Amino acid sequence: MSKLTVVGSLSTDFVVSVEKRPEVGETIIGTDFKTTFGGKGANQAIAAARLGSQVTMIGTVGADVFGQEIIVNLKNNRIDTTNVESVTHLPSGSAHITVVDGDNSIVYIPGANNAVTEEQIVSALNEIEESDLVMVQNETPLEIINILVELCFQRGIKTIYNPAPAKPITEELIEKVTFLTPNESEYNILFPNLSLSEGMKKYPNKLIITMGSKGVYFNNGSKEIQVPSYLVEPVDTTGAGDTFNGAFAVASTAGLDIETSIRFGNLAAALSIQKFGAQGGMPTLDEMKGSDFYEKEWNLK
Repeated sequence: MSKLTVVGSLSTDFVVSVEKRPEVGETIIGTDFKTTFGGKGANQAIAAARLGSQVTMIGTVGADVFGQEIIVNLKNNRIDTTNVESVTHLPSGSAHITVVDGDNSIVYIPGANNAVTEEQIVSALNEIEESDLVMVQNETPLEIINILVELCFQRGIKTIYNPAPAKPITEELIEKVTFLTPNESEYNILFPNLSLSEGMKKYPNKLIITMGSKGVYFNNGSKEIQVPSYLVEPVDTTGAGDTFNGAFAVASTAGLDIETSIRFGNLAAALSIQKFGAQGGMPTLDEMKGSDFYEKEWNLK
């Protein structure tokens, strides 16, 4: 069982399902409303935990009922919450999601997720040093991301940096992470002057670009590789990228190569979007092994 530490956001998702998105000034009737758990950090932690990794979470919630429920949800998914702290001056993070025909648009309010401190990272140093891999995303303050990546780099600890939502980052930060996993739109923000092929060639075996139904692309040092996605009918794509990242982390720490780890991540993501909610469809390892795709294409039973 691999050990992962996830530093990231913890939120509640408020999900509205509608037949179309309203225009400015327009009021429309929705078809459904649900409250689910989310935050890219929590999502990736739960995706990895359900696939068998031992996961420690580092993050911050508000001293409100949402924060209490977020922590209970993590514990219910076998995640160590020792390093999840509560603050009183900010509300717990939230995401307000509109779903139309299976695709989502999101307004994210960081709240307490902006309160993660350097002291909190340092106090969790033992857990970080015992980890096979550390994951972080851009719903954490960039100052903390830089501190975390530097700490891991100095100690030879592998990292996955999922730069979502996209924000400008330095070349130095990119060089120090093990894997950088933007989607196509995030890539274009991060590297506006580089084509996809140019970026992948510049960062072989590091830059992994997820492109939805078109699959995942990376350069293995000698050529560009497309790893096809598993085509399914989506119910809700919320959390698909987080599921991919969590599953990729599990596979890579299990000793699988990059391409095989991507295939594993693609399968987990394909299964996840067939159910509602960012975390609702995240598969267990048994569910992965029970899928038709796994039996036909992996032959690993």
